[in-house]
Amino acid sequence: MAQIFDRSSNALARMSLVLTGLIVIALGVTLDQLQRSPWVTRQGQRPDQPVPFSHKHHVEGLGLQCQYCHTTVEKSSYAGIPPTKTCMNCHAQIWTNAELLEPVRKSWATGESIPWIKVHDLPDYVYFSHEIHVAKGVGCATCHGQVNQMPLMYAQNTLQMEWCLDCHRNPAKNLRPANQVYNMAWEKPATDHPVWCAVNGKTGVPTAETVDCTAKDPANAPAAHAGFEPVSLSLAPAPTYQKFTSQQDMGLFLVDHYKVRTPKDLASCEVCHR
Repeated sequence: MAQIFDRSSNALARMSLVLTGLIVIALGVTLDQLQRSPWVTRQGQRPDQPVPFSHKHHVEGLGLQCQYCHTTVEKSSYAGIPPTKTCMNCHAQIWTNAELLEPVRKSWATGESIPWIKVHDLPDYVYFSHEIHVAKGVGCATCHGQVNQMPLMYAQNTLQMEWCLDCHRNPAKNLRPANQVYNMAWEKPATDHPVWCAVNGKTGVPTAETVDCTAKDPANAPAAHAGFEPVSLSLAPAPTYQKFTSQQDMGLFLVDHYKVRTPKDLASCEVCHR
């Protein structure tokens, strides 16, 4: 009986299996990179807003605090988009006829909100609380980048799950003193600019307020300038400050005293997924 397939069919079959495997691998790698790309995450993209609001002008130039516009950042899961009234507090007096502020004036006159495009937009199934992150010493710039240098707002980070988990596996690398959360110019401790921290013994306050930190050596500074108020000699002795020259060491100290939960404590998916 004559052969149906030529001997070369075996080689072709092997080559087709290898080629199929390579295509599957290439497709997987492509999809993996695609879901991390700015096309999906919108990282670095500057959406066209109704008004070209400049954080650089308002924060760096005018010195406005984050909380002036984002009023709920310390007490809510949302930082909050400022109402038109917040804009008009100033622009009822200055730049009153500027063409680029026409949407603001129209919103104020009609009572309709300005249709801002959300830059940092998490999926609906993700629960994120600004309140707890601010209370535990995570600075604005850690997630949002140097917004004081952004003429137009954009997402500095991907905000994907792996990015969040990278921080939660080692939060020490991102924690800072509570009084430096809104400081865009904050520099991590190093050998040439150490930071001193101490437990102040306060009770009935948020955990982040139980620690005082200063960039000035408390041993060479008056009590009033060492990060705490002068007290009567009859009270408890002044806190003992510890010197830190690395972010990791200071972060571990803050993790302990801020009562930050470790990855082992975050056993439930419902912590982030609601």
